[in-house]
Amino acid sequence: MTELATHPAPAGTERRPAPRSAPNHGALRTLGGALRALSTLAILFFILFPILWLAVTAFKPEGEVFSTSLVFSPSLESFGQILGGNNDLVRPILNSIVIGVITTLISVPLALLAAYAFSRYRFPGHRGLLLAIVATQFIPGVAIALPFLTLFRALGMIDTHAALIIVNLSLVVPYITWLLKGFVDGLPIEIEEAARLDGCSQVTLLWRVITPLAAPGIFVSVVFSFLLSWNEFLFPTFLARTEASTLPVGLMTLVRPEGVAWGQMAAAGLLVMVPMLILALLVRKHFAQGMTMGAVK
Repeated sequence: MTELATHPAPAGTERRPAPRSAPNHGALRTLGGALRALSTLAILFFILFPILWLAVTAFKPEGEVFSTSLVFSPSLESFGQILGGNNDLVRPILNSIVIGVITTLISVPLALLAAYAFSRYRFPGHRGLLLAIVATQFIPGVAIALPFLTLFRALGMIDTHAALIIVNLSLVVPYITWLLKGFVDGLPIEIEEAARLDGCSQVTLLWRVITPLAAPGIFVSVVFSFLLSWNEFLFPTFLARTEASTLPVGLMTLVRPEGVAWGQMAAAGLLVMVPMLILALLVRKHFAQGMTMGAVK
């Protein structure tokens, strides 16, 4: 029996494993884009659907408020009831506007001056004072409601605009001071030094140099100042009765033993959102810049 001779295979003829199929990167990118789009739509649905339903309910006739149908004859009946009707909320709306505007006009200049001082000067105790200002934001409102009530009752300021403005300032000024300080920290100090060399006084420097440079941060502070004042519910509940009652408190008058006037509640809810939408449209170009500048030096 003869053995078969084995000969080495010629060079270059070795059997190689079949190459693996390359992943379809285009398909993966398409799938990822679709998932991102679906996630975005889901988030928008959960955010916008309540607002959409609120608007639909506000324009429904009173007899169709509890109907889930989207086909109805639009009516201003609910708005008529809260604007001069049986459940008039004109006074609370005007009170909210007056208190919010005055609070904003006072708080923003004060906070800008304080933020500039904390950012540019090193005085004894400045770190501890800044920490104390920020720490006030962690105090529950319920804990200071009774002291405010006792103080304003002793001063005869219950149910006055001044009492609510003072309380709002105590809540708003620390917050926007911290916000503006981070923004002022990001402003180049060389510009201020050049302005001083040109003969600018401190007041002129603040008005002519710092304020224009800090405009995006100031716009954001205006929005937050008015927002916090407009939406404040706890302190107006304690400190206001009728003359100084604000819109968030006025909404509670629509909750009665016989039930909630949902159509009127929805109409009032739209009125609550209107100022915020207007402010958002006015400052949308500066909002992102004001929130991010000063975060990194």
